[in-house]
Amino acid sequence: MLEKEKQKIYEELEKLRLEHRDLDDAIHHIPKTLHTQLQISRLKKHKLHLKDNIIKLENILIPDIIA
Repeated sequence: MLEKEKQKIYEELEKLRLEHRDLDDAIHHIPKTLHTQLQISRLKKHKLHLKDNIIKLENILIPDIIA
């Protein structure tokens, strides 16, 4: 993998991690009312999607080592 490609992946990883942290903060600061439960569920689902993308990019950068 070229250094330029790795740099792009690292930049994307940082962007996803930041968005993941921001969502986590937003979820914790939303008042817990019945009206906001749907909003919280959607944010959590998006947060999980971000985490999946983070893991995929990390796996590209650090491939499994066959023992």
